[in-house]
Amino acid sequence: MPGRLSKSYFTRDVLEVAPGLLAKVIVVKGNDNQERRFVITETEAYRGSEDLACHASKGRTKRTEVMYREGGRLYVYFVYGMYWMLNIVTGAEDDPQAVLIRGLDACSGPGRVARLLGIERSFYGEDLSTSGRIWIEDTGDLPEYSTGPRIGINYAGEYWKNKPWRYFL
Repeated sequence: MPGRLSKSYFTRDVLEVAPGLLAKVIVVKGNDNQERRFVITETEAYRGSEDLACHASKGRTKRTEVMYREGGRLYVYFVYGMYWMLNIVTGAEDDPQAVLIRGLDACSGPGRVARLLGIERSFYGEDLSTSGRIWIEDTGDLPEYSTGPRIGINYAGEYWKNKPWRYFL
């Protein structure tokens, strides 16, 4: 049913949420009160402290603290000194999981996605179920999708690098 996704949507396992976000609409409301809407076309799952590609595999830190909260919050971090990355925390409290938003109908690449949406540090920890400036809406669509290995995580080793946890339309 169309409408804003509730907190319970995000408190499920990341391997359910990541493909489930495909074809959903991410909405950002600017300072001018204009809403911009984009269809999510690519996601990537990061699943807990055992997943060597997941930031939580290095332990609980100030940077990863929000990943240990209940699903539905944003995990935003800066990479390469130039790109913000937009992740959505999933699962139960103290089970650090997150979905990286890799693509929208308007652009591809997680750095470009965050730039297009205006994502920066102030979005860290934002609750998608109550935020007035960013949320995700259900379209009712259940699209067919493909899977593939995650991108840019060679450091995690062959096993984790080759998990088919990237989902795309």
